[in-house]
Amino acid sequence: MTKGSNKLAWITGGGTGIGKALALALDKRGWQVIISGRTEQKLQAVVELGQKIAYLTLDVTDREQSQQVFNTLYEKYGLPDVVVLNAGDYTPMPVDEFNLDLIYKLNQVNYLGVMNGLASILPLMKARKSGQILLMASVAGYRGLPDAAPYGATKAALINFCEAMYIPLKKEGVLLRIINPGFVTTQLTAKNTFKMPAEITSTEAAGRIVKALASESFEITFPKRFTYILKILRILPYRLYFFFTSKIIGK
Repeated sequence: MTKGSNKLAWITGGGTGIGKALALALDKRGWQVIISGRTEQKLQAVVELGQKIAYLTLDVTDREQSQQVFNTLYEKYGLPDVVVLNAGDYTPMPVDEFNLDLIYKLNQVNYLGVMNGLASILPLMKARKSGQILLMASVAGYRGLPDAAPYGATKAALINFCEAMYIPLKKEGVLLRIINPGFVTTQLTAKNTFKMPAEITSTEAAGRIVKALASESFEITFPKRFTYILKILRILPYRLYFFFTSKIIGK
């Protein structure tokens, strides 16, 4: 167990969206929750809504700062039982608006930012031989979706990384898991210009994640009525995949 509480969670990207909702959901269940993010004002607002929530500001793209923030967290609160590396960014990129700066930015946040957090937490979790680490990916990482090339590529990288690391880490007592949400109402998905099928709220998404913490399944995905359709599309030949995807997304 951890210092001063029954369970301790660290959530990056905890100031908004799913991260915020998850922090509040765990707080209601008596967890000590540490949230991190770049904007102190947003983090403070979440702290004020909870009972046992604290914050440490962090830019996940800063490799040295990621280690320093984790060191501070560990010294003050102990080693988390659950880490949710949730910080991410999204901007659509239509094919006629190819943007190399955006591609670099999303890689820095969505993929390398997660790796920075993972590098800080893994050694101690392996030494303890217990703990869960959840990486926030997306069904956009299953296969390519229109206007989401830079974003989907980063999420596909996370899925592949987790698949490769899952078995060896589980043998060492560390459960590395992937979260693949469908469409969740957040300030990021508000950038989409199409009607999002089977859209759910951040609170609903957080509830699915909390419920899944009791299991040891590799993947946490929701809402299943939508994500399982995409799983089927994932195995289709390209010709059929592109046909059905255009129908679902409406493009």
